[in-house]
Amino acid sequence: MGRGMMGGPGMMRLWPRPATVRPGQVSLRVFNAGSQAHEVLVLPLAAGQTAGNLPVGSDGKVDETGSLGEASNNCGAGEGDGIEPGAVGWTTVTLQPGRYELLCNMPGHYAAGMYTELDVTGA
Repeated sequence: MGRGMMGGPGMMRLWPRPATVRPGQVSLRVFNAGSQAHEVLVLPLAAGQTAGNLPVGSDGKVDETGSLGEASNNCGAGEGDGIEPGAVGWTTVTLQPGRYELLCNMPGHYAAGMYTELDVTGA
């Protein structure tokens, strides 16, 4: 599954392709098409919760507690300093049926709208 990211003056977004996947092991391949470093975290969404509503701290980031995985390393999986423009990163996670928020947690990026929802359905 692929994820695209863009970020520039006044434009930060993240979009999944596909937006719905089957449960089990899912590899997120992230290409940074923007002009700044980005990352993608995977957080479960509780029933009734929607993407984009996490509180942002004074550091411009959201609390990463509960994260199931993170793509923030150029050409690799795991924690790093961000995926540089034009580079690829990835992470592989095991997902149960439900809804998940994918987000960039670089300072200010979440508040600028860099989040989306991933749905996991089927058997």
